[in-house]
Amino acid sequence: MADQKISINDLPDLLTVREVAEVLRVSPLTIKRWGKRGKLPAIRINSRGDRRYKKEAVFYLLGIQEKSGTI
Repeated sequence: MADQKISINDLPDLLTVREVAEVLRVSPLTIKRWGKRGKLPAIRINSRGDRRYKKEAVFYLLGIQEKSGTI
């Protein structure tokens, strides 16, 4: 998986902990810590409480704004 490049345009609207960690080049544990501190809010899904992160929140951390006008 280290050979694969992540394209921001190809990312889904909700990202897993691992996907966010790869995009931001930090560990998954760092992503979870940021969620607890409110730096990167998580959405909890299913009965296990898996975390998902909005693509827009990740872009905000990167200083990237998506083009408006898309629905």
